[in-house]
Amino acid sequence: MSLPKTLADDVAKNLVMVARLIDEDPERAYAYSKVALRLASRVAAVREAGGFAAYANQKYSEALAEFRAARRMSGSVELWPVMADCERGLGRPEKALDMAGAPEVHKLDKAGQVEMRLVAAGARRDMGQLDAAIVTLQSPELAAGSVQPWTARLRYAYADALLAAGREGEAREWFAKAVEADRDGSTDASDRLAELDGVDFVDALDEEAADGAEETDEADGAEEVDEVVVKEAAVDVEDEDEAAAESESESDAEAKADRDEV
Repeated sequence: MSLPKTLADDVAKNLVMVARLIDEDPERAYAYSKVALRLASRVAAVREAGGFAAYANQKYSEALAEFRAARRMSGSVELWPVMADCERGLGRPEKALDMAGAPEVHKLDKAGQVEMRLVAAGARRDMGQLDAAIVTLQSPELAAGSVQPWTARLRYAYADALLAAGREGEAREWFAKAVEADRDGSTDASDRLAELDGVDFVDALDEEAADGAEETDEADGAEEVDEVVVKEAAVDVEDEDEAAAESESESDAEAKADRDEV
């Protein structure tokens, strides 16, 4: 569907903001997506963006509705895995597994098929079927030595499932493999690996903050001491002034007494 240029520009600006904010500030991304939907709800890309923004905010029912609308408009199956994951989010893992076995999966590209495998494994875990989840993740893509965009997440999911099943040694091995593939830090595999190895990381920023707090406390303590000293000095000065005044008064009295005698 084509839009008038001015309207198209407004919609594009909102979609750009959705893409820019969806990871760091999903709530604002969601707000921009709602504006785009009000402007152009009959555009597949707008419905898809609205779906992802809702998904990022765990609004799974809304996300699923938007993804379905986008799929009807575009005829594409690429949203099939995330639609299945919405079913998981809605507490319907059985439905997600049904979608994992649907004909649409065969129409997905390699990345989409891997994503569908991850969703299916997650659904198995939702149902308490850990061994089945592990088997679901075992695939040529998992065993491949080459690193693809999905490799880190696939290895991470496999390691996490192994650990949940109590197979710690194998889990450590696969977390290490996930670290090797995670070039952009999309997972916390390195932290999980360190945790298994008993390594504790100290946040340098936290240490600096603690040092800064100690310095502030010391400075506050010094200021309090200085204030006490100043107050004590002031009291001493007042005492001296009072003593001087009393002495002067006594001298005046003695002088007056001498004059009276004369």
